[in-house]
Amino acid sequence: MSKDAQNGMIHNNFSANTTIVGNINAGGDIRIDGTLQGNVECGGRVIVGEQSHIQGNIVAANAEINGKIHGNITVSDTLVLRATAVIEGDIATGTLVIEPRAHFNGTCKMQNTPAK
Repeated sequence: MSKDAQNGMIHNNFSANTTIVGNINAGGDIRIDGTLQGNVECGGRVIVGEQSHIQGNIVAANAEINGKIHGNITVSDTLVLRATAVIEGDIATGTLVIEPRAHFNGTCKMQNTPAK
């Protein structure tokens, strides 16, 4: 195993000038800076860049949203909506952090998570 893999620094990434049509399944972290027409299922953390646009649902352990999402978001641990986030859809999460100026149109359900 490489040193980066041991430190958890390796993740999947696709750039701002990339469009993917289809679903993404990632066992580890993923960063999306392009356009996705499909769903994301991630065992780790999803980071959606400021220029990103996702038309689909996201299911992940943790997520940080900086771009636009038209779909539902389900995060088992912590979801962070940055000031540039625009969400059109429903949210289910354990912990929700919303920065001022973030836009969210939908419903939110806080999931019960067991104490660690």
